[in-house]
Order: sequence, then structure tokens, then C-alpha cells
Amino acid sequence: MEFACGFVYVPPSTYQREVQTKTPIAVKRSALLPPPNRIRPRSPPPPPPAPSPELQKQQHHSPEQRITEKCFKNALLPPFMRSQSPACLQPIPGPPSLLPSNSQRLTYDIPKEDPDIGSYPWDPDYSYNIPEGSGEEMKHPNTTSSSGSAQKSAPALPPRPSFMRSCPEYLVLLPDSFSSSKSSFSSSRSREPLVGNPNVILVSLGKLISEENVFTIEGEPTCCSQCGSVLDSLYDNVVNVCYFCQSSLEPPTSSSATCLGCQDSVFLLTPGDKALTLTDTLLLFCIDISASMSITSQVLEGKQPIYRSRLQFVQEAVLQSVRKLSETQPHMRVGLITFNNQVTLHGYDEFTSRFLLGAELIDGEYLKEAAFSFPSPPPLSRTRDCLQREILGLSESGATALGPASLVAIAMASRQPGSKVIICTDGKANTDLGNLEVEGTDARPCLSSTIFYHDLGEYAASQGVTVSVLAIEGTDCRLDELGRLADRTRGKVVIASPHELYTEFEEIIENTTIATHCSVTLLLPPTLCVKGEREAGNRVTREVGNVASDTEITFQFGARQHGSQGEVSAPVAGGRVSVQLQLRYRQKDGHSMLRVLTADKEVTDDSSVVLSSLFLAIIQLNSSQASAALAVRGRFQDAKSEGETQRELVERALEYDRSAEDKIIYSKWLKTMDPIHNSLQNYTRRQSIRSDTLQSLTDMGAALLYSMKNSNRRPISLKEKHQH
Repeated sequence: MEFACGFVYVPPSTYQREVQTKTPIAVKRSALLPPPNRIRPRSPPPPPPAPSPELQKQQHHSPEQRITEKCFKNALLPPFMRSQSPACLQPIPGPPSLLPSNSQRLTYDIPKEDPDIGSYPWDPDYSYNIPEGSGEEMKHPNTTSSSGSAQKSAPALPPRPSFMRSCPEYLVLLPDSFSSSKSSFSSSRSREPLVGNPNVILVSLGKLISEENVFTIEGEPTCCSQCGSVLDSLYDNVVNVCYFCQSSLEPPTSSSATCLGCQDSVFLLTPGDKALTLTDTLLLFCIDISASMSITSQVLEGKQPIYRSRLQFVQEAVLQSVRKLSETQPHMRVGLITFNNQVTLHGYDEFTSRFLLGAELIDGEYLKEAAFSFPSPPPLSRTRDCLQREILGLSESGATALGPASLVAIAMASRQPGSKVIICTDGKANTDLGNLEVEGTDARPCLSSTIFYHDLGEYAASQGVTVSVLAIEGTDCRLDELGRLADRTRGKVVIASPHELYTEFEEIIENTTIATHCSVTLLLPPTLCVKGEREAGNRVTREVGNVASDTEITFQFGARQHGSQGEVSAPVAGGRVSVQLQLRYRQKDGHSMLRVLTADKEVTDDSSVVLSSLFLAIIQLNSSQASAALAVRGRFQDAKSEGETQRELVERALEYDRSAEDKIIYSKWLKTMDPIHNSLQNYTRRQSIRSDTLQSLTDMGAALLYSMKNSNRRPISLKEKHQH
């Protein structure tokens, strides 16, 4: 279980967004600072005015009063302005009533030369620079001898201590307009809600199932009776309320506040059952030999052009596959079923072929019984020569009984889970069972045929059979309906030219099934919910069916909208949430297994933190799978909207420091998603997209979208592509 982001992202709350949109409060300037628009004068300030004669008369005092006044004035001066001469200690004159009650005599330092407090206190080191830059230093013109003596007595300023700040605490330095706007813009943007959804989980099923270093526990695990979450056995007698289904109306307890789920364990659910005998899987070629397969195409042999029919191309591709399998996997069982206006189960030396035709092709139960009664083919090492003769003896004629032939092939392959069926055709099914030629007014086949192929896909998945459909290029096979069969069983839907049939056969054969009957359950806390699923709750189960070594699926989840379920709201930023994944599957030996993984993630609402830690390959894979799944169901507008929102998320993530490989992967991903973003109307039969009606896909559109829906990271990530 891998997360596309290192955090669980929740959008900022409505209150926080309202606060961010308001005009920011201006910084309050200190009253000690000069006015913001103050213009520095070009000339020094004028000297202070001399005291008038009348003021001097008013300030005339007796000698005793002058001494007392000077003492008090001297006490009020800063230390560096006091006289440095020896102190003259004199008692304070005055009546006895003014003396302190403890009869102590208060004394003050009386300097010899008392500075005049009434005069302008100029700094001896005062200088004034002309702002226009002449560089000249201007001294104050009022330099008298009396003031000069006072100035000489003032000591030099001591050096500033290292611990003292150069800027007072009350002073706030305001940045310039550019840096202020830039920082405010980046801060506000980091708090903006993201357009797409970065909460994506990747489940590499092939990797999780094939791992062997995980401890296996025999027996059923301890599960919650309500939601089915698997609990750690160490806390069986402790958990009262499950973390994943706790009621929001109940007060949180110590056990419910923390997830006590099983971290990573594998459970053998059926330890007492006897393992099945591991036999080689069955591969069945279901080949169309109708009259349309006689259409020829021009090819070059050396320099001479020749014409070969479609059936001849198919025969050559099947023969090459049989020869290679006989060398690499001689124990594999390979069978052959052909169909035109009848269905033929080709036999071997000791078994004769069986033909099904007429009314037999209408009864589905009869077809299943015929398939069950027909013997399974022996290993290829024994049947190679006979199988080659049967392939070379095929000829084209009749109609296309594709529906009955598919049912017979799936029923025959269901004897051994993990078997494969490859259907190769060049036209629509045109017999009663599964007829795709009868269309309604909306260019869609009749409802009975749609139901038939849907049920047939469910039956194949329940039996562990993988079905792949291969259509010959330049034909119309109604892959939008026939592809449902392959999609449900995790098979491939391919349109191939006659020259590339062997390559496509090899890719299908090499993709081995490692597990069947697989289902994946995702459990979230009540504050989160699954996105894009039919049930938008905090628990969802997806039926996968057959699993190959490269099978990967993705889930989207997000914060629950306020009020959507009682009083449950989104998780709080800074907290932590737990997510549990349950993987149920059946091994080839018949044993049912359960793997449980629980992960813990931190919650954040900072978009910049999320974008910087985003794994783009997972986001791109999820966008491809989710958009294609919507388009296959006819929801083209929703598919386009899903693709565009995730594209904006990826583009914002690319603004951060990304490698050149990420940008190359992004450009390749854009080409893959171009049908979703721009040209979905080119892949529909009506050449238009309307949101109020279901549209049917062309064969090219169906093959493309089904491939995207079941894709993995291999075609997206260049690194993994080179490794494989």
C-alpha cells in the first residue's frame, strides 16, 4: 500500500478561507518613529533661541535656592552629563520641617561647573550630512566657550554590547512592496485549497500477494462485528469501540482515539483444508472461422506482393505460439475451439471433436454441460502434432456464433482456476445468444445481449478464468459490449493488425495469473470517505477477480463534507489518521488468504507541503484509471472533468523542484490522456457527447479506455519500464 502523498490533505476550513480573503491589518507603527512621509531637511536645524531678559529676571533666585535647585537638577541628569570633579557634599538648606523624619541628611553631588539645563543639549559628536551627497560634514554654529566646556566634560559613548540588538524591540521593519507582495502571495497560495485530490492510495496486488517474508497466522483474525476491521490480537480484551466505525455521538475513549488495527499480517483462513494438486493451467484459443475471415490483405514476401486471408494470419500466429510453448512450457495444456455457424471443440488422437449447432446454441445450460463433459486436453508435449494439424485444417464459412463459443470456452477452462481464454474475431456476433448486430435507435445492442456478456464476465471471474478479446484491425466487433467480458476478468482488449497477432498472443500468454477471487477492502475513519465509488462512505470493497504479477489498482479518498453524516466533520490539521487495507484472495492450491495492512498518516492543510511531497506517477495512474472507468460507463463529461482537475494538480506539483524524468513522464502521460481531455467525441459512434444520454464507443475507443482502466505504472514510469 503506497500513498501518493506523505500526508493526508484536508482543505482549509471555511472560516480559515474567509479570514484569508479579508484585507490584512496594517502594522501599527510606534509613536517614537518619524512620520512615514517625512522629508529630511537639506539644512541643519536653527540654534535654540536665547532666553529673554524678562525670563532671566523670573528665574533669579537667592543663592540658597539656586544651590538647592542645581542639586536637584544635577540629580536628574544622566550620569555622563554629571560633573566628574570631586563632589561637594552640602546639606540641603531649608526649614527643619522639610528634613526627613529619620533625621538623615540627604546629600547630592554638586559639580563645579553645572551644565545649563535650559540650553539645547547638543551631542559633542553631532554631525549632519547633506542628503544630496556632497559628503561635507556640518557642525552646529552655536559653539560657545561655556557650552564647549560642558561638551568637553562629556565622556565618549561606550561600545554597543554584543547582546544588544541594533534595532529596538518596538521598531518593526517593514519590507519593501515587492518582497511583501511576493511573500504574501506565496503564503496565501500555500493556503489555497488544491483543485485536484492528492489523497490517492496505490495497491500493487501482484507485489503484495507474491511477497514471502510476511509472517503467516493460521485461522480467522479478530474482527469488528460492525465494519469488519481486523484488530491486533494483543488488544482483544481492550478495544471497546472500533476506530473505523466509532459513533460520533459517543465520547471518545482511549481505545477509540488510537487505531489498534493489525499492522501487516497474512492470515491463512482455511488451514484445515487439503491443498489442491497443482496442475498446469489451461490455455484455450477461441478462433473465429466465419466467412468474413476470408478477406485478404496484401503483404510483401521479399519483393513480391502476395495476398493472405485473415484466417491465414491467425493460423500462423497460433502455430508460432504453440511451437514456442512446446519448448518453454511443454506441460501446459492447450486447447482449440472454433466457431462460425456452429461451435467446434477440437479433439485429439484418442478423442474426437464435438460439434454444437442449431438449437443447441441457444440453451446456455446445455452448452455448459457439453463443455464439462468434453475431456480436458493433455499436456502440449503429447498433443503438439495433433493440434498443429487441427489448426492447419481450418477453413472459413458461415455466420459468427461468438456468444455460444465464449460460454463453452469459459466453462471448459473453469476446471482449473487461473486458466486463460483468448477470443480472436473480426466481426460482430450474429447468432441468437449474445447477438450484437441487432441495434436500437441509440446505436446500442439489445438489452439481452448486454446482460448476457455481463453475466458471462461475472461467471468467468467467479471461476478464476481470464478472458482476453483480440479484434483484427479494420473491423467492427462491438468491443464496447464484448470488452465487458474481458474487463471483468482483468483480461486484455486489443485491436491488432494481422501482422502483429503473434506479438499480442505472446503478451497475453506471458501475463500469468498468480491469484484468483481477489477482493480489496479499504477502511477509513469516520472523518474521511472514499471518492469516486458508488458508496461514498468510509468503507468500500472492490471485486478485482484475477490477479497477475503486474496488477495495480488505486483508490481516492478525502475529507468528509461537514454534515454529510450526523455531526462528523473533517479531520483537524496536525492530527493523525489511520487507514486499513484488507486483501482477500485464493492461491492456486485452493487456500484462501487474507492480508491486512494498516498505515498511519499525519493530516495537513498546507498545499505547499503536499505538492512538494507528491508522487506524480501514482496521481497520473489514478487519473487514467478513474477517467477511463467513467468513460466506459458513458459518463464522458465526468471523465473529462476528472482528468482536467488531476492535470491541474500535477501541473502545480511540477512548479516545485522536479527531476527531468518527472517532466518526461508528464509529457507522455498527456499524450495518453489526450482522448479524455480533448477528443472523446472521436471515439463515440454518434460523434457527439451529450450529458443526458448514454453514448456507445467505437472499437478503437473501447480498446483504448479498457486498456487505460486496467493499466499500471509500467507504461507511465520510465524507470520501471527499463527495469522490466
